[in-house]
Amino acid sequence: MFSSMLDSVHPLVRTGALLFASNIFMTFAWYGHLKFKTAPLMLAIAASWGIAFFEYCLQVPANRIGFLNGVSAMQLKMLQEVITLVVFVAFAFFWLKETPRWNHGVAALFLLGAVYFAFLNGDPRQAQG
Repeated sequence: MFSSMLDSVHPLVRTGALLFASNIFMTFAWYGHLKFKTAPLMLAIAASWGIAFFEYCLQVPANRIGFLNGVSAMQLKMLQEVITLVVFVAFAFFWLKETPRWNHGVAALFLLGAVYFAFLNGDPRQAQG
């Protein structure tokens, strides 16, 4: 039933939603341990690997769905980077108590520009006429 519900959602929306969810796991796997400064390094590594498993369970299908539905690898990467930035800013603010500054906002706008230009002429695997 859940699978058939997802089939009715546009592939780019499914791809974006899965990438967003996977990035939550990825961000915690990569940076969550920074809040636990006294935890042993090997414990942080093991916990990060465990969390990263769930990231891959979402990220791999996201990229496959997108790629099989006309989103190039280059476009997937650009989309993923912007999603990563959005997730990370919220994570840094709420988990690590870091406040973004104006220059971080400018950098984010440049990344949004990168996504725009990556999608500008469609799938580069298709012959341009």
